[in-house]
Amino acid sequence: MHIADILARDKTTFSFEFFPPPSAAGFDALFEHIRRLESLKPSFVSVTYGAGGSTRDRTHALVLRIKEETSLDPVPHLTCVCHSRADITAILDRYAAAGVSNILALGGDVPRDAAGYDRTADDFQHAADLVTFIKAFNRGGTHHDGRGIGIGVAGFPEGHPATPNRLREMDYLKAKVDAGADYMVTQLFFDNHDFFDFRERCELAGIHIPILAGIMPITSLKSMQRMAETALGSHYPARLIRSINRCHGDADAIRRVGVLWATEQCRGLLDHQVRGIHFYTLNNSEVTLEIYRNLGAGDSGPLRC
Repeated sequence: MHIADILARDKTTFSFEFFPPPSAAGFDALFEHIRRLESLKPSFVSVTYGAGGSTRDRTHALVLRIKEETSLDPVPHLTCVCHSRADITAILDRYAAAGVSNILALGGDVPRDAAGYDRTADDFQHAADLVTFIKAFNRGGTHHDGRGIGIGVAGFPEGHPATPNRLREMDYLKAKVDAGADYMVTQLFFDNHDFFDFRERCELAGIHIPILAGIMPITSLKSMQRMAETALGSHYPARLIRSINRCHGDADAIRRVGVLWATEQCRGLLDHQVRGIHFYTLNNSEVTLEIYRNLGAGDSGPLRC
């Protein structure tokens, strides 16, 4: 289903993100989690993407399996890195033929096994270039219902790591929207004030597409440290750090704090009319199910907001 129809159907969208595992056994285990979350009837699910050959193929395989074996609408990620126009055309043709209705267009990172890769050789230097290309692809064919593939882009409530100038950052985001983006999914954040401020700045910049808030629960000290060490970094509010410190390293207590914090984030976002919540599941259905229960939903059926 095209994202425009999804947004028209669901007053508040709820969606989940998965990443393709490296092995066949991992695929089977992940699909058990996907099956559990399917009962919640999310608005859509997204699948992350790596530019490397094997990772790219695993993304395609997972997207097509979700499309063929479940009732879910899969939204594959697609990145600029290490791709030519011919590569992107082939990928889009494959998805269009399979009835995949939407794409999340991203800048992307150079694969770990391609250190020193010269990005100046890529046909797409910025996500806005990829959005423009997908729009042209849509105009060049009769895909789906004539509207072509819906296009999502990323937003950065805590700021884009490569753009310390926050005014310039909004210019770049506006360029993606003006190129033809239909909706936006934000990177994770832990302070709702960052999201609300970002949403206001989008309004001031003339960005009026739906903005879906990205939520990733803390499930362990290791995951917390990993998020802090990524290129994006993470802004942890003092109140959250204080709650984690009170756990004194107790793994179960840390997980409970993380789930409670994410639950309260979701409540606050819903109270302030967020257009949608996108859960970064880390391929784990248990935490997402627990947050759903905390928000008042049962083990099956969508949240009603």
